[in-house]
Amino acid sequence: MNKSRRRKKTRVSNRKADPPITLKDYGSEPFVVNIEKATKQNNNFRIALWTGDHLQVTLMSINPGEDIGLEVHPDVDQFLRIEEGKGTVKMGDSKDNLDFQKEVYDDFAVMVPAGKWHNIVNTGDKPLKLYSIYAPPEHPRGTVHKTKADAEEEHEH
Repeated sequence: MNKSRRRKKTRVSNRKADPPITLKDYGSEPFVVNIEKATKQNNNFRIALWTGDHLQVTLMSINPGEDIGLEVHPDVDQFLRIEEGKGTVKMGDSKDNLDFQKEVYDDFAVMVPAGKWHNIVNTGDKPLKLYSIYAPPEHPRGTVHKTKADAEEEHEH
C-alpha cells in the first residue's frame, strides 16, 4: 500500500510584532495606518487621528452601557465603522423622533447624513471600538477626550 504524505506548509516570519501605534493627530500631512489596529488599540472616548482641511478621522471607545451622545451635525456628513463590539444605531429627523434603529457589530459601517440626529449605544459587555470620518472636520485639530464627560464638558464651552 502506497500512501502519499503531504507536508504541511508552515509560514516562517522573520517580522517582529508591530509596535503599538502612537495615537495622536497627524495633521494634514500624508499618513498611512492600520486603521483596525489603531481603532482597537484606542482606549480614549475620542481622539482625532488625522485632521485635514476637508476631512477628519477620529477613533472612539465607548464603554458598555454608554453611548456616543445624541447629536446632530447640520453641515457635516459622517461615516462610522465598528471594528469591535456591538451596539444600536439610532437616527431621525429630530431628537425626539429617532425612527431609524439598527443593530451593529464588528465590520458594520454607518453613514449619517448631515442634519440627522443620531446616537450609537454600546449594548455589549466590552468597549465598542469604532472610527469615524467627518467631512468637513467636526472637532478641533488634536482633540483628545479621555472620557465621555471630558467630551461633554468641552462641548459646553
